[in-house]
Amino acid sequence: MPKKVLVPLAEGFEEIEAVAVIDVLRRGGIDVLVRSLDNALEVEGAHGLVVKAEAPIGELGADDIDMIVLPGGGGGTKRLAEHAGIQALLGEMDAKGKPIGAICAAPIALNAAGVLKPNYTAYPGVEKEIRTEGFQGARAAVVEDANVMTSRGPGTAICFGLEIVKKLAGASAYENVKRGVLADYCA
Repeated sequence: MPKKVLVPLAEGFEEIEAVAVIDVLRRGGIDVLVRSLDNALEVEGAHGLVVKAEAPIGELGADDIDMIVLPGGGGGTKRLAEHAGIQALLGEMDAKGKPIGAICAAPIALNAAGVLKPNYTAYPGVEKEIRTEGFQGARAAVVEDANVMTSRGPGTAICFGLEIVKKLAGASAYENVKRGVLADYCA
């Protein structure tokens, strides 16, 4: 049975990060649940691209998914950090040791939930809103600490998606997708 990953879309999300990650995960055989934070299914990203979610987030809990991945984008991140349901789900996922992912500014939402681990990366400057200690910056496109995986931003979205595929679907799926999308620049 394929793994299930929730990608919640909040108004103002970074389009490249959401779409690239969703695409790469689906190519890797992962069931991606694209959900909106409210009842509106059409969610506008930071640069005006409108993406249609499959359904509102509803009552999804940690037992319903194998991982949650938060796209960045300033406006979207703020909404994720303020959304009681997302914050509770992050806490539940962490308590169960289930994988959590965040890219770009989204580690802010992880920090708000108290689940961001000591070592992380994010979009440059975001560390000033969280903490500079443990910030890996440009040392790696993707940083994994315990059950939390973080990535830098739009330019690292494919590599981030590939690392999630490796974690959830294995090295063979990772290599197949990496080769198929010509992502030989990913570690």
